Amino acid sequence: MDAADPQILIVDDARDIREPLGQYLRKQGFRTQLAANATEARGIVAGSLLALVVLDVMMPGEDGLSLCRWLVARGGPPVILLTAMSDETDRIVGLELGADDYMIKPFNPRELLARIRAVLRRIPPPEPKVATQNRRFAGWLHDQTQHHLAHTDGRKVDLTSGENRLLAVLSDHPNVVLSRDRLLDLTAGRDAKAYDRAIDNTVSRLRRKIEDNPKIARLIVTEWGGGYRLAAQVTEE
Repeated sequence: MDAADPQILIVDDARDIREPLGQYLRKQGFRTQLAANATEARGIVAGSLLALVVLDVMMPGEDGLSLCRWLVARGGPPVILLTAMSDETDRIVGLELGADDYMIKPFNPRELLARIRAVLRRIPPPEPKVATQNRRFAGWLHDQTQHHLAHTDGRKVDLTSGENRLLAVLSDHPNVVLSRDRLLDLTAGRDAKAYDRAIDNTVSRLRRKIEDNPKIARLIVTEWGGGYRLAAQVTEE
């Protein structure tokens, strides 16, 4: 698990719910933070980059609906509410406040996991970060704004938008294995036309443009069962 994995905040006053759920989500590839009340949650939100909040409605002190209203008002991460079977009004109010989904207690963690992934797929990805300086790696100079690569030996390469985005993401995480799912999220936002093979095809095209031997890739390395990794040191200039 690394800093590229989505981070989930679980807010529930019941320890026997939040701690096992945190452990379960970590096993599924998420980073998690836990809060027992709204006050703890606000402190975590202020200091963390969160992908999603799983939020219990019924808590002592400030309840989950109030915290949900605060999260939505500040443009915070998406919210999945946890509600009691009888709290239909709370579910309706939560959705009207801007919650993205809800689960009724008791719930199956696998179903909650599926709902988390579904919500995250609907969230537009951040715009690919454009470096204020050019990126240099393995003799190549990558100008993201111009979709262009230049090598110290004189080679020059133009990149398509998809190739440019993928190389930008890989160079944001040098020597870190990024799964196909993660690469799709960061480059395509999981839109309706995106699929795993799209990443493989873009990698193949990039390799033909920048590898000395595309059949024996040494820069964009395949990690079997994992994804892809840019095997190079990256600097900005």
